[in-house]
Amino acid sequence: MPQLDFGNPLMIAQIVWLLIIFGVLYFVLSTYALPRVEEVLEDRRRRIEGDLEAAQAAKAEADAAIAAHRDATAKARAEAQAAIAAAMQSATQEAAQRSEALAARLAEQVAAAEARIAAARDSAMGALRQVSTETAEALLQRLTGQSESAAVAAAVDRALTARGQG
Repeated sequence: MPQLDFGNPLMIAQIVWLLIIFGVLYFVLSTYALPRVEEVLEDRRRRIEGDLEAAQAAKAEADAAIAAHRDATAKARAEAQAAIAAAMQSATQEAAQRSEALAARLAEQVAAAEARIAAARDSAMGALRQVSTETAEALLQRLTGQSESAAVAAAVDRALTARGQG
């Protein structure tokens, strides 16, 4: 290899200059450049650590906010359930009161209707007795030519009583 020909007098000079330039470069780099690079790396490390701490603090704050939100949601849900239960109970009570009032009103109407029916039945029975008596008398008069009102009335009363309408 011609590069490693140490017999050449220029080779020794090149090696000396290599060592001098390497020494100066090492001195300049270790004195000026590398400390600045180290400062930049240290600043970067501190900034990253600070950002990580801030992120952890923000995560803890977010976790606390989520827990508070869950608690508030659970509390609101419980309050809503209680309000719904109260409204349902109130509506049930109101419906029961209306139902009782309606039942009472219907019972009154049924009693009034039964009374009217009984009055109409009694009136009809009275009219039936009278019509039956008059019809029987008219038939007896036409068939026999005799009129016995008391006997006809007694016979109509017996017939109505036998049928359960008297």
